[in-house]
Amino acid sequence: MYHLDVYGTLVAATLVLLLGRKLVKSVPFLEKYTIPEPVAGGLLVAFSLLLLKQLFDWSLSFDLSLQEPMMLAFFATIGLNANLASLKAGGKALFIFIFVVVGLLLVQNTVGIALAELLGLDPLMGLLAGSITLSGGHGTGAAWGKIFTENYGFQSATEVAMACATFGLVLGGLIGGPVARFLTRNIPTPGTAEDDKDVPTAFEKPQSGRMITSMVLIETIALIAICLLIGSYIAGELADTPFALPKFVCVLFVGVILSNSLSLLGFYRVFDRAVSVMGNVSLSLFLAMALMSLKLWELASLAIPMIIILAVQACVMAGYAIFVTFRVMGKNYDAAILAAGHCGFGLGATPTAIANMQAVTDRLGPSHLAFLVVPMVGAFFIDIVNAIVIKLYLMLPLFPTIAG
Repeated sequence: MYHLDVYGTLVAATLVLLLGRKLVKSVPFLEKYTIPEPVAGGLLVAFSLLLLKQLFDWSLSFDLSLQEPMMLAFFATIGLNANLASLKAGGKALFIFIFVVVGLLLVQNTVGIALAELLGLDPLMGLLAGSITLSGGHGTGAAWGKIFTENYGFQSATEVAMACATFGLVLGGLIGGPVARFLTRNIPTPGTAEDDKDVPTAFEKPQSGRMITSMVLIETIALIAICLLIGSYIAGELADTPFALPKFVCVLFVGVILSNSLSLLGFYRVFDRAVSVMGNVSLSLFLAMALMSLKLWELASLAIPMIIILAVQACVMAGYAIFVTFRVMGKNYDAAILAAGHCGFGLGATPTAIANMQAVTDRLGPSHLAFLVVPMVGAFFIDIVNAIVIKLYLMLPLFPTIAG
């Protein structure tokens, strides 16, 4: 076995990201379905290490001491970018969509746990193949995977979480377009030639943005550090109480309170573009470390049952988008685009949702409501609500008692 220290691990993680970028640009399938660069590069490295392990019994270990800080920094940026004043712009549709999303979380966890029990698996497997990774994505999956390993004795939880999140990411990109095409077949669409006078959102014009200076980055790093410090302290204080929450949820909450309090007092306005850049860097490094260090040989016995559960979850997502999301949101063009976006972050991540919606609106016309509501719910509210839902499910008698 060869071991990389913290600096070697950081170098390896950056190389994984560069490899992933090359892969995504070179392989049409990866680019078409917006597979994240750290996922592409990290999984290739993980499979290469699996091959070396099987053929030569050679393994590589990493110093992952930077992994948790990177994860917490990512969730801090989600909280810092949550401008509660923008809730007014979303109006009634935003709150209705949140309830639709909560319904899916409950359905995903119920289906996951039921199938895990049916297949004779640990019910924690059902949660990992439920809302934790599908609606939560890689970041949430890795965070809960660590908790399941440390507190519930599920030794391959992180590997399962990364596999489920990656599988869901691909499926989310695959089913969003067909669902939207099915839903828009008999409803009027605005058309791409329409004179669109509304101001597009940043997601519709992703290249626009302000310049980021060194001072802005220092201010942003300071805000993230405050979130990590206070969030970690709160999580520690709540650890042995009925209100215990994962550290990343506490960090996210602190980010929300900090950014909105500063804005309300008129003292400081968070630079959302700088926060997004720092968040993307943190998430990319975190995912690269998490994926390249996967012990895939520990997943062999779970591969087929996991694929069965995820295939059923994909069918459930498509049915939910068609029969619930589309109908509840108004059965119109905006509702169809919202359904396509819901497929994206209901199985994968917010970037997949945006890609799904852009693919449809480029062909059929704009939907400003969808581009306002989906990013807000998918990038912020989903993490808060999902954490609460998961905590409630973990209180069920079928789950083991948390260790010491």
